[in-house]
Amino acid sequence: MAPSRRSAPKHCGWCGRRLPDGAAMGRRRRYCGQSCRQRAYERRAAVQRTGLPEDAVVLSAGEIAELQDRLFQLRCAAEDVVTAADDGAGLDELRGLAAGIADAARSLEQLR
Repeated sequence: MAPSRRSAPKHCGWCGRRLPDGAAMGRRRRYCGQSCRQRAYERRAAVQRTGLPEDAVVLSAGEIAELQDRLFQLRCAAEDVVTAADDGAGLDELRGLAAGIADAARSLEQLR
Protein backbone atom coordinates (compact mmCIF):
# COMPACT_ATOMS: atom_id res chain seq x y z
CA MET A 1 0.00 0.00 0.00
CA ALA A 2 1.33 3.44 -0.92
CA PRO A 3 2.06 5.83 1.97
CA SER A 4 -0.59 8.43 2.64
CA ARG A 5 0.02 11.95 1.36
CA ARG A 6 -0.84 13.22 4.81
CA SER A 7 1.42 10.81 6.72
CA ALA A 8 4.23 13.32 7.31
CA PRO A 9 4.10 17.10 7.60
CA LYS A 10 5.38 18.92 4.52
CA HIS A 11 7.60 21.97 4.68
CA CYS A 12 8.17 24.92 2.35
CA GLY A 13 10.98 24.24 -0.10
CA TRP A 14 12.43 27.70 0.55
CA CYS A 15 11.87 28.85 4.13
CA GLY A 16 11.16 25.50 5.81
CA ARG A 17 7.87 26.54 7.42
CA ARG A 18 5.27 23.81 7.77
CA LEU A 19 2.77 23.80 4.92
CA PRO A 20 -0.95 23.55 5.70
CA ASP A 21 -2.62 20.28 4.83
CA GLY A 22 -3.86 20.56 1.27
CA ALA A 23 -6.61 18.98 -0.71
CA ALA A 24 -6.46 15.27 -1.47
CA MET A 25 -6.44 16.00 -5.20
CA GLY A 26 -3.98 17.87 -7.36
CA ARG A 27 -0.32 18.70 -7.12
CA ARG A 28 1.31 18.96 -3.72
CA ARG A 29 2.35 22.42 -2.55
CA ARG A 30 6.09 23.04 -2.48
CA TYR A 31 6.13 26.60 -1.13
CA CYS A 32 4.15 28.47 1.50
CA GLY A 33 3.62 31.49 -0.71
CA GLN A 34 4.50 33.36 -3.87
CA SER A 35 7.52 35.09 -2.32
CA CYS A 36 9.13 31.75 -1.37
CA ARG A 37 8.35 30.39 -4.84
CA GLN A 38 10.05 33.44 -6.38
CA ARG A 39 13.15 33.17 -4.13
CA ALA A 40 13.48 29.49 -5.05
CA TYR A 41 13.21 30.33 -8.76
CA GLU A 42 15.87 33.04 -8.40
CA ARG A 43 18.17 30.58 -6.65
CA ARG A 44 17.70 27.93 -9.33
CA ALA A 45 18.40 30.50 -12.06
CA ALA A 46 21.54 31.72 -10.26
CA VAL A 47 22.77 28.16 -9.79
CA GLN A 48 22.31 27.45 -13.49
CA ARG A 49 24.31 30.57 -14.41
CA THR A 50 27.22 29.66 -12.10
CA GLY A 51 27.46 26.00 -13.03
CA LEU A 52 27.30 24.90 -9.40
CA PRO A 53 25.54 21.61 -8.64
CA GLU A 54 21.85 22.13 -7.94
CA ASP A 55 22.18 20.81 -4.40
CA ALA A 56 25.08 23.17 -3.60
CA VAL A 57 24.67 25.44 -0.60
CA VAL A 58 26.30 28.84 -0.91
CA LEU A 59 26.62 30.98 2.19
CA SER A 60 28.17 34.38 2.66
CA ALA A 61 30.86 34.87 5.30
CA GLY A 62 28.29 36.59 7.49
CA GLU A 63 25.82 33.72 7.15
CA ILE A 64 28.52 31.19 8.06
CA ALA A 65 29.50 33.25 11.11
CA GLU A 66 25.85 33.45 12.19
CA LEU A 67 25.40 29.69 11.74
CA GLN A 68 28.56 29.02 13.76
CA ASP A 69 27.28 31.30 16.53
CA ARG A 70 23.94 29.49 16.62
CA LEU A 71 25.65 26.09 16.73
CA PHE A 72 27.89 27.34 19.55
CA GLN A 73 24.79 28.42 21.49
CA LEU A 74 23.28 24.96 21.01
CA ARG A 75 26.46 23.25 22.23
CA CYS A 76 26.67 25.55 25.27
CA ALA A 77 23.04 24.82 26.14
CA ALA A 78 23.72 21.07 25.96
CA GLU A 79 26.84 21.45 28.12
CA ASP A 80 24.76 23.40 30.66
CA VAL A 81 22.43 20.41 31.01
CA VAL A 82 25.35 18.03 31.55
CA THR A 83 26.90 20.34 34.15
CA ALA A 84 23.59 20.81 35.95
CA ALA A 85 22.96 17.06 36.00
CA ASP A 86 26.46 16.41 37.37
CA ASP A 87 25.83 19.03 40.08
CA GLY A 88 22.58 17.33 41.11
CA ALA A 89 20.14 19.86 39.68
CA GLY A 90 16.47 19.32 40.25
CA LEU A 91 13.98 18.15 37.66
CA ASP A 92 12.54 21.64 37.13
CA GLU A 93 15.95 23.15 36.44
CA LEU A 94 16.88 20.33 34.04
CA ARG A 95 13.52 20.68 32.28
CA GLY A 96 14.16 24.42 31.82
CA LEU A 97 17.64 23.79 30.43
CA ALA A 98 16.30 21.11 28.08
CA ALA A 99 13.70 23.60 26.84
CA GLY A 100 16.58 25.96 26.02
CA ILE A 101 18.18 23.24 23.91
CA ALA A 102 14.90 22.63 22.11
CA ASP A 103 14.55 26.36 21.38
CA ALA A 104 18.11 26.60 20.05
CA ALA A 105 17.61 23.53 17.85
CA ARG A 106 14.27 24.83 16.57
CA SER A 107 15.88 28.09 15.48
CA LEU A 108 18.54 26.12 13.60
CA GLU A 109 15.89 24.26 11.61
CA GLN A 110 15.15 27.46 9.71
CA LEU A 111 18.44 28.30 8.03
CA ARG A 112 17.03 30.78 5.53
